[in-house]
Amino acid sequence: MFNIVLVNPQIPQNTGSIGRICVNTDSTLHIIKPIAFDLDQKSVRRAGLDYWKLLDIHVWDSIDDFLVVHQKNIRRFFFSTTKSDKPYFKASFEKGDYLFFGSETAGIPMEFMQKNRENMVTIPMGTNGRSLNLSVAVGIVLYEAIRQNFDNGVL
Repeated sequence: MFNIVLVNPQIPQNTGSIGRICVNTDSTLHIIKPIAFDLDQKSVRRAGLDYWKLLDIHVWDSIDDFLVVHQKNIRRFFFSTTKSDKPYFKASFEKGDYLFFGSETAGIPMEFMQKNRENMVTIPMGTNGRSLNLSVAVGIVLYEAIRQNFDNGVL
């Protein structure tokens, strides 16, 4: 249904949970290296439970390698970032879109987001916090994209 793209993830439990979300939404997970852990690590599998073996996952050596294959879809890249004022629910998502999420500490590189600046979106938050857990953020944005494209109970 959608493509979730993790740029340099650092926490294995988050990636495992995101894999589980992807399986349950018929979405594809793309992971762009470097990765701060081994994808076979026990904590990834534990968070992903028995869903991990059902996951459609693609691991890329770099953003450039990802772009070689997906450059033609750049207009459908959406970047979740704290560096935007546009709420995610103001974006118009289509099935097959690429929803990008950066590492837990650094986010998505600004030079990469500049490729489609109008599709930078943020999750509004109160003044006491600066960010959400990565897997929570993926769930929020992904399920809004699904809501916009939901067709009579069928993903």
